[in-house]
Amino acid sequence: GEQLATGKRVNNPSDDPVAASRAVVLSQTQAKDAQYTTSRTFATQSLSLEENTLKSVTDAVISAQEQVVYGSTGTLSDDDRSSIATRLEGIRDQLLNLSNSKDGSGRYMFAGYKTDAAPFAADATGNIAYNGGTNAITQKVDASRTMTVGHTGDDIFTSITSNAKKEPDDSASETNLFKMLDSAISALRTPLANADDATKATVSAAMDKTNRGLSNSLNNVLSVRSEIGTQLTELDTLESQSGDRSVIYKAQMGNLVDADPAETISNYTMQQTALQAAYKTFTDMS
Repeated sequence: GEQLATGKRVNNPSDDPVAASRAVVLSQTQAKDAQYTTSRTFATQSLSLEENTLKSVTDAVISAQEQVVYGSTGTLSDDDRSSIATRLEGIRDQLLNLSNSKDGSGRYMFAGYKTDAAPFAADATGNIAYNGGTNAITQKVDASRTMTVGHTGDDIFTSITSNAKKEPDDSASETNLFKMLDSAISALRTPLANADDATKATVSAAMDKTNRGLSNSLNNVLSVRSEIGTQLTELDTLESQSGDRSVIYKAQMGNLVDADPAETISNYTMQQTALQAAYKTFTDMS
């Protein structure tokens, strides 16, 4: 009767000690899998938000490249070059805003584990520097898989790839995206109408270096976006595998503790008939 009411063959460990112990282990496995499912949901949300922000960063860097190339044209007047510098300042401010983006919980996305303070800010000299954490945020999304779900701003805005374009004189390449733009803005605001050849050469070299730097920075951002895309695909695969495991776990749990309705009803009927027969026999003997 209890089995019919609950639909379970094992309601107490004494009903089937072996099945009961195995069911406990399987239940723990199901609980862990459910936790990883929740973890993957959070990871997907974080990575999707980061990818959306980095798309805007990509567009801004490409726009800055176009302005730098245009500003390198030798036929522009000082006023034209000043206007381009103003547009670059706007792009710089846009990138600064993006670098200090927050998630839905109000935490800074690119600050590593120091999520309570803006990762990028101007120092005493006016240069934009990274002040966030040094370690990227990681999350365990499966029993044997831990992945980065929050890159640091240092990895995105102040780094370049290992195969970046080198400087012609083998000097150190600029890695700070904001310093690249500041260099171009300063060069564009330098009057060239009555400048000597040395000044013109210096301005031209600064613009060329910024152009190379922006190309390197763009490749670095695209590299991070590629990594994020791969991780999102992996999360989809892990979620699909988890769904398959969930079906298998449910089937195993059913085999261990669930009662077969037809068999249980049959046994119940047979035992009820036998009991009634025993009652009748006892009555007759009495």
